[in-house]
Amino acid sequence: MPQKAFHDPAFKCDARVHPVCALSKGSRWDMGPKIHYRPTELIGCLLMVGESMDFYLRKCYHGAIHERLYQNVASEGAKAFAAHLREFWNHINSTPLVFPPNIAGLCSFSRFKIGVRQNPMFSNLVQRRGQSARRCGLPSWCFVVGSIVFGIHSLSAEEDDWPRFRGTNGGGASRSELPVSWTPSRNVAWRTPLPGPGVSSPIVVRDRLFVTCYSGYGMKKGELGDIELLKRHLLCLDTVTGAMIWERTVAAIQPEDSFSGIGIPAHGYASHTPTSDGKHVYAFFGKSGVVAYDLNGNPLWQTSVGTESDPWKWGSSSSPILYEDLVIVTASAESQAIIGLDKHSGKQVWRQEAVGLDGMWGTPALAKVDDQRTDLVLSVPKEIWGLDPTNGNLRWYCQATKAEQVHSSPLTGGGLVFAFTGRGGGSVAVRAGGIGDVSPSHVIWSGPDSARFGSPVGYRSNLYLVGNGILTTINGRTGKRVSQLRLTGGRASSGGSGTADFASPVIAGGKLYYTLSTGDTYVFELEGDLKQLSVNVLTMDSERFGGSPAISRNRMFVRSDKAIYCITQMESDVPSNASLALFTDTSLKPAGESVDLADNGSSPGNEASASFGAVAFDPVSIFNSRDRNQDGFLDRSELRGDLLDILTTRDKNDDQLLSLQEFRDYSRDVFAANFPESPSSSSNVNSTRTTRADQRPARPQRPMPSDDSH
Repeated sequence: MPQKAFHDPAFKCDARVHPVCALSKGSRWDMGPKIHYRPTELIGCLLMVGESMDFYLRKCYHGAIHERLYQNVASEGAKAFAAHLREFWNHINSTPLVFPPNIAGLCSFSRFKIGVRQNPMFSNLVQRRGQSARRCGLPSWCFVVGSIVFGIHSLSAEEDDWPRFRGTNGGGASRSELPVSWTPSRNVAWRTPLPGPGVSSPIVVRDRLFVTCYSGYGMKKGELGDIELLKRHLLCLDTVTGAMIWERTVAAIQPEDSFSGIGIPAHGYASHTPTSDGKHVYAFFGKSGVVAYDLNGNPLWQTSVGTESDPWKWGSSSSPILYEDLVIVTASAESQAIIGLDKHSGKQVWRQEAVGLDGMWGTPALAKVDDQRTDLVLSVPKEIWGLDPTNGNLRWYCQATKAEQVHSSPLTGGGLVFAFTGRGGGSVAVRAGGIGDVSPSHVIWSGPDSARFGSPVGYRSNLYLVGNGILTTINGRTGKRVSQLRLTGGRASSGGSGTADFASPVIAGGKLYYTLSTGDTYVFELEGDLKQLSVNVLTMDSERFGGSPAISRNRMFVRSDKAIYCITQMESDVPSNASLALFTDTSLKPAGESVDLADNGSSPGNEASASFGAVAFDPVSIFNSRDRNQDGFLDRSELRGDLLDILTTRDKNDDQLLSLQEFRDYSRDVFAANFPESPSSSSNVNSTRTTRADQRPARPQRPMPSDDSH
């Protein structure tokens, strides 16, 4: 292929010389004096420019790959072109190219015009090939396809450490290889007892694991103890042996929120996952503040970030994250604030208070916009915020969903922010960057899929979300559902607010791992057709698993309220679903049963959604989700577990039907003052998210804006 077809903008591109141009017809964009490309052609040009590409083309111009490209474009059209272009790319690059078989479908992305430097994955590519791209007449936004496709895929190649909640930047993915099947005695390297419960997740720094828990109060229902004796623990364990290296204890700052209502009993007093910069470890203990230790357990500092209570008295659970020399803490319940602390001294560097943090329990993430800018992104009720991580000022905000509460954390990739909000709220993908209200310009897509407590995880071009016993696959570029698969086998989570499934899915070696509150872990194959491979049990004892797994160096670490476990490949002959033989009183369905996309019914693994805790969060949406025939009533077939008992106490006319009003009245009576008022159309957020007992200071709706965001 003549080189000036790529480097000389004055060269007239001809279909017989340049295979990409064989697709040219109809309206085109003018990309140079005599170079004209349509969107379907841009992806081809993107892959065929640059120094390394040019060198390869010189070698393979007469080769079979290029010959097939040329000969199939005219005869078979865009579909064949896409298939052979994928083969061409995979032949010269170890990263698989993933896009729809019909490359013409990518035309819809032309309106997004994301700058090339917004995708860190292409930063080196642009530096090497930018000049060639300009000579080819390509606009910078032609990299949008790569940004969306590869941004999520890049999350599967994380570093070996797991230094914060859900690993590096909260991506939830690792390149480790893990076993598919295990039992309590096979492929479980060790089990180490913990001094108390907690739902925080472990983190890993080289050969050390860190995890938090609490003791002294609220460890058992009916035996609460003295709240003055409450204390938190930070533990350091050896990842290979499970041996305890050191333990540090922090006394609770009083008065603490009591072990009552539906919030604290559901997650306790150790809900925040620690974080580490590789030299120190930082833990957030709510009203007891933020503490820092070196890796040998020597104390560095302790700083308070507030001692208030949220209106529901549920406490906070957002985990701290690191940015350069800052420890960033979201103290939503303690002071309606997000705070930047100097990681060396614990001194406050910046503080932003906002009422909009009410109802937010997720952990922030960092989104790289370009080489000079990184945004701190938060998914809060009804909105997504982008802050300046150096001072906490609000750079941009975006209308997201209608959810009054957000329990999951945002996921970032390829310059995009993906958020799945509370039940009934839906999902949204937003391009990071911009100034002020970016709702009209930066929303890529919005969808109907909501999260409960677990956060989404990305692999290749798809997002994966687990809730209500169903694994949902969502196309990360469009927000459309790709498939749904019911979790089958295992033990159903029992009713009650203390048994909600809090864990988020994680990915390792092209497989998805998801742990229920029972400890049963489901494994799914993501390569090729989505399918369930196994369901595994760690213990037959009564233990509650609330934290998300941590993965490092071919080991997965899972914590319960009583112990922490290490899973790794020790035996190669553990049969798939070997753990199922241990289950008793369980009716099993065929693994990998397909699910009707409209089916929101109960199944093994989703009984937590029928618990008091789930009902209390949003009674109207819970009612509507179970009212399958949409007749405005729930009958016995639509109720299960604890909810079935409502018929015996609230069915006033004895018609064996539960009305929405009866359901709402029941919820309010049970949860009393801890239950928030129903949302109204009022713009006063304080009136919609707080109770009359709220005595906190008046604060702005959003953080202070940056100087350039007005």
